[in-house]
Amino acid sequence: MKQIYSDLIEFRGSHYEFGLEQAKELKDSLYIKNRLKQWKTRKPRFTIDEKEAEDAIKSFAPAIWQELDGIADGLDWPMQKVLHEFGGYRLDYDRSGCSIMTGDHYLVRNYDYHPKTYDGRFVLFQPSDEGYATMGASQRITGRSDGINEKGLVMGYNFMHRKKPGEGFICGMIGRFILETCATALEAVALLKEMPHRHSFSYILYDKTRKTYVVEATPRNVVVRESTICTNHFKTMEEENRHYLVDSKRRETILAKEAGSGLSGKQAFQLLNGRARGIFSDEYRNWAGTIHTTAYFPDNLIGWIALGADQAPTEIDFGQWIKGEALATNRIKGVVDTDIPFAHMDEGAHWQHKK
Repeated sequence: MKQIYSDLIEFRGSHYEFGLEQAKELKDSLYIKNRLKQWKTRKPRFTIDEKEAEDAIKSFAPAIWQELDGIADGLDWPMQKVLHEFGGYRLDYDRSGCSIMTGDHYLVRNYDYHPKTYDGRFVLFQPSDEGYATMGASQRITGRSDGINEKGLVMGYNFMHRKKPGEGFICGMIGRFILETCATALEAVALLKEMPHRHSFSYILYDKTRKTYVVEATPRNVVVRESTICTNHFKTMEEENRHYLVDSKRRETILAKEAGSGLSGKQAFQLLNGRARGIFSDEYRNWAGTIHTTAYFPDNLIGWIALGADQAPTEIDFGQWIKGEALATNRIKGVVDTDIPFAHMDEGAHWQHKK
């Protein structure tokens, strides 16, 4: 068993200032050292045109480009290097798991991935220039793997496959665009239809209307359906699915059985977070171990997060934070059943090490 943590990051100000502050925190950090070492053994299979990336990002969320500028200035890196690490455009994304369930006034989500990729950051950001205030788990620093915004829009995504990638944005940056620029689930649906997608994911959108939209997105097509559960296979674009879907369909069956029973938010959280319930995964070596479980409640802008299995969640009152109240703590702790090093807290969390 391994003790892990995630830092709670809170910032109010412009995107550029936020970029500078993040660079200050990242400079000389284990996270940066591990990421830079990863590229020594995992050569990128892509190139990034700086002007193309700038135009693409500015067409959806211009202020995020200012954040990247701040990171570049704070780290004293050329923009090409910043885009390679944090730009979210034309980057590669490795396989992962993930399960999501929505119910009456909640979305609960398991983030299943590899420890060597984990940011260990849960971010609250209230921009002073443009965009909605957001709260969620960061992915590659500038992206968000799940979260909620001040309007009560909740977003999470599930990996489908990496076949035939396109020249577009990866999931984390898409999640950031959604949370910062969309007030409702339907606005997010429209955005997902408009933007180019690098890989194939399902984006699960939930808001105060209590409707859930699952957007199946690939570089080739985007389709929308309504469902309160989602794992790691498409239901509409079945021709896009991977061949091996046994575990994804197994988790889907468990969720479907419970979905109609009127689970409370607490019960749904325990379903996904309980090791014995069949959704939580310890498959960290297979890029599909559950690192965090989150829940978001749009009506009162509350968030829950737990690291590892069978944990009581830490509750964060995002609504009060938006009004100016500071958080009572700056770190969440948990336990996971693995000895694999985590990128943000351990030496050797790169691919030169076999763990």
